[in-house]
Amino acid sequence: MNQNTPPPPPRPKKSLWRTVKAVAWSFVGLRARGDFEEDVQQLSLLHIIIVGLIAIFIFVAALVVLVNLVVAR
Repeated sequence: MNQNTPPPPPRPKKSLWRTVKAVAWSFVGLRARGDFEEDVQQLSLLHIIIVGLIAIFIFVAALVVLVNLVVAR
């Protein structure tokens, strides 16, 4: 490594909470372009897919429970 070359800046930590927030905002449909571009560089695609699938499962399960409660009355 050259003595004159500064070390590369550290990459931000890929946090699970940040991934959950990004997926939640995407479900709602409200995401600023700047935040989206920041997420693309900082978040792992695999984490986004896993959190998205879990969120879809929870959403569908909640809808099934809600429909069963309404129909049961």
